[in-house]
Amino acid sequence: MKETICRLEDLVRKGLAYVLTSAEQVLVKKPLPNKWSKKEILGHLIDSGIHNLQRFTEIHRAVKPYKIRKYEQDDLVIANHYQHADIEEISDFWVAVNKRIAYIMNQQTEETLQYTIELDHREIRDLRFLMVDYVEHLEHHLNQIVQTV
Repeated sequence: MKETICRLEDLVRKGLAYVLTSAEQVLVKKPLPNKWSKKEILGHLIDSGIHNLQRFTEIHRAVKPYKIRKYEQDDLVIANHYQHADIEEISDFWVAVNKRIAYIMNQQTEETLQYTIELDHREIRDLRFLMVDYVEHLEHHLNQIVQTV
């Protein structure tokens, strides 16, 4: 898990440096009318962080396998108005939620990392999978943010 935590912390550092040094017009530009801007992708990462932090903590008290509840990601991006939000405010929030996630990841034991979860279609995985998958998802979207368009 240490490698996953280090990877998460490195991605957050790199992502923060990018968004704080990018011009607003770069961050709000939509590649297509129905696609997220870089700012909205960062907002999606906030929503993902919030939902996963809840999952990472609820699993400890929940009946196993812990059932993953989906969330409406497009609706949340719109409802939170990330496109028009202050970049420092949303980047601070994104950093804070990921610091908390890294802390929670660091508290896990081999036993807790094996807690079972149920994904879509009754697929059974464990907490370790969910945590690694969270970091991979974050990396995927950060790559979308930092690519030059």
